[in-house]
Amino acid sequence: MSFICGLPILECVYCLACARWVWKKCLYSAGYESENWGLATAQEFEPVPRICRLILAVYEEDIRKPQWAPQGGYGIDPDWVILRKDYDDNQGHVTPYMIYLDHDHAEITLAVSGLNLAKESDYLVLLDNKLGQAEFHGGYVHNGLLKAASWVFDAEYEVLRELVAENPTYMLIFAGHSLGAGVVSLLTMLVVHNRDKLGIQRNKIKCFAIASPRCMSLNLAVRYADVINAVVLQDTCTLEEKKLRDPRRLYAPGRLYHIVERKPFRIGRFPPVVRTAVPVDGRFEHLVLSCNATSDHAIIWIERESQWALNLMLDKDQHMEIPAEQRMERHESIAREHSEEYHAALQRAVALDIPQAYSPSSYGTFHEIDVGEDSGRSSIGQGSSLSHKKKRTQSWNEFVGRLFDVDDSGHMVFKKTSP
Repeated sequence: MSFICGLPILECVYCLACARWVWKKCLYSAGYESENWGLATAQEFEPVPRICRLILAVYEEDIRKPQWAPQGGYGIDPDWVILRKDYDDNQGHVTPYMIYLDHDHAEITLAVSGLNLAKESDYLVLLDNKLGQAEFHGGYVHNGLLKAASWVFDAEYEVLRELVAENPTYMLIFAGHSLGAGVVSLLTMLVVHNRDKLGIQRNKIKCFAIASPRCMSLNLAVRYADVINAVVLQDTCTLEEKKLRDPRRLYAPGRLYHIVERKPFRIGRFPPVVRTAVPVDGRFEHLVLSCNATSDHAIIWIERESQWALNLMLDKDQHMEIPAEQRMERHESIAREHSEEYHAALQRAVALDIPQAYSPSSYGTFHEIDVGEDSGRSSIGQGSSLSHKKKRTQSWNEFVGRLFDVDDSGHMVFKKTSP
């Protein structure tokens, strides 16, 4: 009898569990993670929809006869395409990509396409990873994506070097979606650490990773936030301290731009709002398996939403009738704010005791000082703890020197204390 009386309670618990699962998996809007972040401006967000269209163009077999162009077209000149490589050219090492010389915006752009569901080689790249398998300059990265990025760098650095030499004032842009976003994120780090081969300063390098997979450890994600920008649409994150302390765990790269266009308990999409930050203990880590997951991850939808968000920003600026001089001052203030936020994130990472999250000297997109970024560099298997090991060795030698002497036979003996 007592068992039968307990059945309604079990049914209620089961119903509550199912309701919670539906809420988390199907109705979650992912707007809470960035509600305390600052709003992005039109000046900083302007490249995003344009970059999305450039990535979309990589999927076309013939740029001059596009089949999948978004509304308004790709906005690129086919004569400015330097090279295009497909799966046959890349031999399965990486997804198709192209190099585009954009004279209108003074940019040299290498754009990489995303995962092709019909290509086994893409799955091999994505699944080629184990926790802590690939170390990179004091941190950890996705092994398969690092191999793909290294292949692209070895194949194209001479072409990029020539373009940089011919156009010294142009920015060097790396852009990718999904799997390609992970590739360009790690490719950007490779380029930063091999700038001598390209003859370019760090503040001339920029990456736009659209819907990027988890590809680098938290310390690297924060340290490269001055050159890597990750754009996400309605994704979510985790705040678990245990995971933050694991140096091998991988996260989304760089500075984050979060496009929010759905709200809890409200049906449909709303005018998108873009928030940006360099989070540490609130960094996006995984996708929520929701009813909108596919569209939120699609480059076509991200291009559409980002363009809508940019138009709203531009309309607001025009409505306010901001003079050109004040817009320039605002642009400079954004650069200062980003620099301050970037260094604050580094300090936050150090405060949380995140492994290898040292705060280097001032360097980066806004204040270029070449000596900073290599201060913590280490080769695979060594890590940046070499300096700490050296200090510990010196301290031990000093300790030994205070306690022991070496006699005539070369043996160590305790020092005699004076009576």
